[in-house]
Amino acid sequence: MASSSSPPEEQYGTESTDNYETTCWGCGLRVMLPSGASIFKCGWCGAITNQNKKKREQKCFGWRVLRDRCFLSSVIIFMLFVIFGGVWAVYPIVFSISLLWGIFHSIITTILSIATVSFFSLAAFRCAGTPPNILWGSYPTVGQGDLENYTFCLYCSKPKSPRAHHCRSCGKCILDMDHHCPFIGNCVGAANHYSFVCFLISAVLSTIYVSIMSVYASLHIWPPLSYSLGRLKGMTGRDLAWRLMNEILIAFLRSTLFLSSRGLLLAYLFIASVSLQIGLSVLLWQQLSFIYQGKTYLSNLSSHADNEEEKKDCQNLVRFFGFQHPVSRFFSNFRVTQKRHDT
Repeated sequence: MASSSSPPEEQYGTESTDNYETTCWGCGLRVMLPSGASIFKCGWCGAITNQNKKKREQKCFGWRVLRDRCFLSSVIIFMLFVIFGGVWAVYPIVFSISLLWGIFHSIITTILSIATVSFFSLAAFRCAGTPPNILWGSYPTVGQGDLENYTFCLYCSKPKSPRAHHCRSCGKCILDMDHHCPFIGNCVGAANHYSFVCFLISAVLSTIYVSIMSVYASLHIWPPLSYSLGRLKGMTGRDLAWRLMNEILIAFLRSTLFLSSRGLLLAYLFIASVSLQIGLSVLLWQQLSFIYQGKTYLSNLSSHADNEEEKKDCQNLVRFFGFQHPVSRFFSNFRVTQKRHDT
């Protein structure tokens, strides 16, 4: 607590018997601390002060921005290439089989493309979430507990809420920051976390669809395989199976020399889509696991250090995706409305 000669408004600091005087950055009150105490929490506003930290500067910020823009441009070009390249390679074959079959797959392609591009745009170009702007630095304007557990961001030179984390790539504090993703050129935070997860879901579904359609179209245009089974005579067991697989693989690779440009593109789309499926599925599973645990990626790292236990519940997933009420409640409301209509 402040010394007895201090004004009444200055008697909300931490209690001490030594004459080590400092000032709270949150409310500006002078407090007395034990000698050597570098970290203290103000008894009035609740702000946490670390005396040892010094002003920090943004280093290599321009290079991080350039890196993010390069990644973002590459992802956009790749997405457009997959969409338009897939349409060029697959749909002449699909429409040649059946008009209704082609229209059906055109509708699926349109829905998946619009969903993936839309969610990607929301995740990439929407602000990830900024902490609330609050008054600070002056006792008359800062109420008791207004800055509870707030710290001072030495990069932004302003208060940082306990739910915020400073991103040096974005150059600002992000509310409920999960991680910084260079592929979207943006952080994943409170405002775009939902869009990011929906993008992962639509991207996984799209890559599965692309891989299936690539195989389906390739079966109709792939050159016939030429191989000889005469050399397999007299072989049995494991040797026969191994030699048969070897002959089929060699015949398959030999047939690629006669592929058209459409066939080569289909082969590339299949390899690229399967590779992306693996990576995106792992990332999606990680995100859903953290949401189920009620955490983000960064809070999961900090909880390992602090040994904190979070509540694991499927309701975390339900709340994240916006379903605030159980389905039974909607059915009950529907029955009540129906009864009123009948009466």
